[in-house]
Amino acid sequence: MNKRKILVTSALPYANGSIHLGHLVEYIQTDIWVRFQKMQGHEVHYVCADDTHGTPIMLRAEQEGITPKQLIERVWHEHKADFDGFHVGFDNYYTTDSPENQEFCEDIYRQLEAKGLIAKRSVEQFYDPVKQMFLPDRYIKGECPKCHAKDQYGDSCEACGATYSPINLIDPYSTVSGATPERKASKHHFFRLSDLRCRTFLEKWVFESFEGQSGVTPEVKRRLQPEAANKMNEWLAGGLVDWDISRDAPYFGFPIPGTAGRKFFYVWLDAPVGYFGSFKNYFKQTQRSQAEIDEFLRPGGNTEMMHFIGKDILYFHALFWPAMLEFSGYRTPTQIYAHGFLTVNGQKMSKSRGTFITAESYLTHGLNPEWLRYYYAAKLNDGMEDIDLNFDDFIARVNSDLVGKYINIASRCSGFVTRKFGGALTDAISESNRKWFNQFLFCELGEGDTFLGRHVSIAYFYDRREYGKAIREIMLAADVANQYVDRMKPWELAKNDENYTELHQVCSVALNMFRILTVYLKPVLPKLAAEAEQFLGVDSLTWKDANSQNRLLPDGHQINDYKHLMRRIDSRQIEALIDANKESLQSAAQPSKTEQPVQTMEGNPSIPSSPSENGKEVKIAAAAMVTIDDFARIDLRVAKILNAEHVEGADKLLKLTLDIGLEQRTVFAGIKSAYDPEQLKGRLTIMVANLAPRKMKFGMSEGMVLAAGDENGGPYLLAPDEGAQPGMRVK
Repeated sequence: MNKRKILVTSALPYANGSIHLGHLVEYIQTDIWVRFQKMQGHEVHYVCADDTHGTPIMLRAEQEGITPKQLIERVWHEHKADFDGFHVGFDNYYTTDSPENQEFCEDIYRQLEAKGLIAKRSVEQFYDPVKQMFLPDRYIKGECPKCHAKDQYGDSCEACGATYSPINLIDPYSTVSGATPERKASKHHFFRLSDLRCRTFLEKWVFESFEGQSGVTPEVKRRLQPEAANKMNEWLAGGLVDWDISRDAPYFGFPIPGTAGRKFFYVWLDAPVGYFGSFKNYFKQTQRSQAEIDEFLRPGGNTEMMHFIGKDILYFHALFWPAMLEFSGYRTPTQIYAHGFLTVNGQKMSKSRGTFITAESYLTHGLNPEWLRYYYAAKLNDGMEDIDLNFDDFIARVNSDLVGKYINIASRCSGFVTRKFGGALTDAISESNRKWFNQFLFCELGEGDTFLGRHVSIAYFYDRREYGKAIREIMLAADVANQYVDRMKPWELAKNDENYTELHQVCSVALNMFRILTVYLKPVLPKLAAEAEQFLGVDSLTWKDANSQNRLLPDGHQINDYKHLMRRIDSRQIEALIDANKESLQSAAQPSKTEQPVQTMEGNPSIPSSPSENGKEVKIAAAAMVTIDDFARIDLRVAKILNAEHVEGADKLLKLTLDIGLEQRTVFAGIKSAYDPEQLKGRLTIMVANLAPRKMKFGMSEGMVLAAGDENGGPYLLAPDEGAQPGMRVK
């Protein structure tokens, strides 16, 4: 087998949010592939980084009162902790805000410019006169030009699904400041993807076949999966357009050479280049030479570069990225593997249903990360279709496969070996026991006596990312092992000393089966495999341990005392996880029957009135005690009332348009009896920003403003002290 040299990457997570279970599909998929290749003896380097540049980072840092560098430093540690918690074994996890990345970006730009593939032309965009910045499409809202729904984004309407340009919005406004944006021209830099040279190259590259070495058997490979190649064909047939690679100041990113700091590389240019930056940083740390770096990053080296990505960023990785690399003197990707999205219980992840679950939440609720790694592996294949995390199936599969089949083998046989044979195994196996062992080791190919070692078929599936097929083959082997134990009944053999030799053989064969299953599962379950290795008294297992000629541990090999390796999932753990991730104000503190608030919209409490008992006013009792964690789940924000108006047909409601920093919200509040709408405009108040939106007959209400009141009067809107700004969080 030829030793491969492979650079592997996963898409870079954006440093403006938490890692959630949907993100983990990709990193777990990649990590399994990398671990398998390393077990094969190949040289594999798995690098990644936080994607740290762009307008959202800049604005969030400003909102929090810190610098962008302080923000991305904090988020880097959060992301790294999440990945470590799920045993994602990056060789280097870095940042795109690095000197190595800037050096690569500038070199690529200069090379493209020298080849005439950079164009500069004027572009008209919306400009925020208050913030003095050009606005990305998603920071502009207004009325949809198609269906006339209010508060729609600048690139698409969530109500009717229409796509359009921000200039087509009716009554647009900036979500950053609330100001009416102005149309303003600016000169931008473009990568000329429409150039005939790029098109000619991509038409060949996208559909190029080559002979690969899988580690199992040579085969003809394609750079893209069939579905991805078909999508590329559609885009190529539709014509390639030039790509805007610049953004105007202010912007958090790398300045474009020769622009005196007025123009910056668009984040989507420097993000994939971050693969190279992380790789170079890693090789520098390990004292590798520039020649060794170039072997992976320049054409001509006997190396491979594999990208694992989500299908939503295929366009960038299979068109822009290879074309940029080809014409700037760098190697192009060997293969790009795209995967689908994650649904939970058959639906999109939802905060209201509690299925939008972060990696941190999963871990802090005590769920074993390898449960999820195994379940994802059992569902993944080499296609681009979505996978579903069905929690009932999740519980059943983990409990049945991992505990009921795999772990069960060791727990049923280990005690006999330690108690009766001093922990020593035997390799003197009778013919009948040898037949069972061979049945475990080999799978039948069709009709007749043609057999293939399971380690070959499982390796083939792992290499092709057909993890679901690999898991099915592994569990078929586990079934054979359990059938063997059930048939031989070591607990019955142990009752009679005359069965001493047979008991020793049966338990030794079963534990050797367990060892080989551990080899098969190790790419998926690295921590569990390490604990199994310690129990078995073996060094770090490689794929050769499933491929050795004898496949039995030597006579007299000592195992250690067995300690339970994995517990079952309790359905109550899943219920607690889902409940904890439901975003609802009610979950923070449930009022008693005498404390129920007035409902001004379906399910959302507004200002509490004074309840009555026999027609008399009574005092409202203090609410039940809550913890600091309960309080922290409620996102209270300073809000500026941009507009207030009466609601036709409503006796108690006013419609408020609120500025909370990075966006505007519409809230219907039951305060009409106390306030003139004109007096509210420009005032600051406090709102609950993470209350689930509710559809009312008057429109969608996107939160709740806070007010005080009792039998003595009210409602009285809460207001922050002087100096507070829209978007600031109340702590």
